[in-house]
Amino acid sequence: MVTLKIGNDSREIKTTSDIDEGWINRQINGRRADRLSVCVQVTIRDNELDMILSTPGCGGGPGGGRQPNPSEQSIIDLWAKRKLNDPNFTGGNLVAFLHQLLKH
Repeated sequence: MVTLKIGNDSREIKTTSDIDEGWINRQINGRRADRLSVCVQVTIRDNELDMILSTPGCGGGPGGGRQPNPSEQSIIDLWAKRKLNDPNFTGGNLVAFLHQLLKH
């Protein structure tokens, strides 16, 4: 199961058709226009994965208390590749990440 949370709004993402690019861009760009920090969290839970990824606007530091398993590490690497660890990420970065995550 994948849950996308932007600010206080969240959506469950089961298939690529659940990825609403317009909603994602409105949420991110609207917060930036209002000079608010943009906090995006992606929660991933299934048989092999149990993780929450957060953009820098969420605050906090690096993740949990154990080493990621190989499947989790590949998701962390994809998060970094899509520049979601950079405060200037775009909605397009997030959309690309979600599409690739669902194909993973």
